[in-house]
Amino acid sequence: MAVKANYETVMIFSLKLGEEGIQNLIEKFKALIEKHATLQNVDEWGKRKLAYLINKESDGYYVLMDFESEAEFPAELDRIFKITDGVLRSMIVKKGE
Repeated sequence: MAVKANYETVMIFSLKLGEEGIQNLIEKFKALIEKHATLQNVDEWGKRKLAYLINKESDGYYVLMDFESEAEFPAELDRIFKITDGVLRSMIVKKGE
């Protein structure tokens, strides 16, 4: 059996997507994580000011998700973040023991 670890990911979505577009992306990533891992928590931080402009935007919609998965999945999730329109920034961190 493969070893699983706990991870958390923070995503910042563009507000240009609108409320419905943001919710669609949240649902898309929740479904993706649930398909390949065990989703433990979803925390929507909502609209926040960015520390610096990203793609000429000063605000973004922040979402934190905690999940448990095998070591290969976070790399694939990161790849999908990078090719998804509307994701300004994302970060995946392995939680310490």
